[in-house]
Amino acid sequence: MSALADEPCEACTSDDDPLTSDEYEPYLADLRADVWEVVDDHHLEGHYEFDDFRDALEFTYEIGELAEAEWHHPDIALAWGEVDVKMWTHKIDGLHKTDFVMAARMDRIHEDYAPEE
Repeated sequence: MSALADEPCEACTSDDDPLTSDEYEPYLADLRADVWEVVDDHHLEGHYEFDDFRDALEFTYEIGELAEAEWHHPDIALAWGEVDVKMWTHKIDGLHKTDFVMAARMDRIHEDYAPEE
């Protein structure tokens, strides 16, 4: 999986500018293309699929624990067999590298829950 997941989650300051598309494209390329997209150059949206509700619930719990550990909290929507994630850095009202690091870590967590083909 992506080395981006191994990078630190660094807090930004209110003096930082949101990433431009030229700046975030290399990070986006390190994420699962079937899961993540950037919307309106403002936030990341991800959609994960699961075989059942239990796996989706457990994944939600794990990414919630990750969010607490890094103090970087996405919006999470849980439904039967799917979890949707929406994430951006509120302090700068846009995307920061940390958003992509968190997404890469979620991709890594999802490896344990990938639906059977």
